[in-house]
Amino acid sequence: DVQLVESGGGTVQSGGSLRLSCTGPGFAFSRYGMSWVRRVPGKGLGSVSYINSYGNITSYSDSVKGRFTISRDNVKNTLYLQMDNLKPEDTGVYLCARSYDANTYDLPRSQGTQVTVSS
Repeated sequence: DVQLVESGGGTVQSGGSLRLSCTGPGFAFSRYGMSWVRRVPGKGLGSVSYINSYGNITSYSDSVKGRFTISRDNVKNTLYLQMDNLKPEDTGVYLCARSYDANTYDLPRSQGTQVTVSS
């Protein structure tokens, strides 16, 4: 069973930055693509960004393109999401998930990390 733990969320003002991390102890992290997804009450779950297992292919939702950067460190078994120029509409719970392509990922079972952006 894949166990992932997210951290790094918080409350920031519009225009601020956060860096999210996701670790997977005991998970064969380097073998899989990974995604960051966002849960918003009333809107469900949506993909934010994807990175392949090697880290050389990435994709982003249109709403975050140019502001967020996904990366990974396969030695540390850690996935990152650098979030810059944050906007109130970025608010939500961010979760990481094992991903098979840019649009297909395991349903996250972790708690995620809350990001709140105030205007």
